[in-house]
Amino acid sequence: MGRGGFDEDEEKPLDPAAERLRRKMIRLLAVSIGTMLVAVMAVLGAVVYKVAGPRQPTAATAATLDLPAGASVEDMALSGGEALLRLRLREGERERLLRVDIATGRVLGTLDLRRP
Repeated sequence: MGRGGFDEDEEKPLDPAAERLRRKMIRLLAVSIGTMLVAVMAVLGAVVYKVAGPRQPTAATAATLDLPAGASVEDMALSGGEALLRLRLREGERERLLRVDIATGRVLGTLDLRRP
């Protein structure tokens, strides 16, 4: 009784076919566990990226835009980080469109509109 009560039958080596099958099953188990670990890491990585990923810039910017003398802003439209201003110039005789970068206040484009 020196071996903890095990039968002598359990200690016999497996036949070669059963040993090959056991090795294949162990290899399949290892590949399956590895695949599952990779999948779980990918999901956790996607969750972390979504939660702590890139954020949209805040709209709290302060920029100054110098308008032409006698101009008044008639209308404005925002798109992303840009604004389109419709200005009325000197007693309403002409209009001008200004495309402006909101963050810097820099004029990106100008279009003069004249009525015939």
